[in-house]
Amino acid sequence: MTYFTVNDKCNGCLACVENCPACALSCRDEGARRTLLHNMTLCARCGQCWRICPRQAIEFETLLRGAWDDVITLDLVHCSECGEVLYTMDFARNVQEKLNVQIRPLCPRHQEEYSRLAAAYPGSGSGTADSR
Repeated sequence: MTYFTVNDKCNGCLACVENCPACALSCRDEGARRTLLHNMTLCARCGQCWRICPRQAIEFETLLRGAWDDVITLDLVHCSECGEVLYTMDFARNVQEKLNVQIRPLCPRHQEEYSRLAAAYPGSGSGTADSR
């Protein structure tokens, strides 16, 4: 998502670039084209660009909304007994590779129950982690 937006009223005067106290605005002239650049990591969200623009071309509202952006979506692992969300598939895969064990997907409550069963019935395979 782009937080800094400029509408079609922009004429490329660079008043915003010249007056940005955080140096978050710049421009690139290539051939017959000018591109206005914005760096969100430098932007102070002070609104100076919006206030100084003589054509009201900067739409500052998107900077103020603070919407959440999707960054990554991962598959979840749920407790095999109650369905509670535990962790992601990638996390489980990584742990299993590092520890060289097969992890049984159980929430803390069901891990405790299975541990008690394993202690009561040794050799039954009721533990939470089995060696490969």
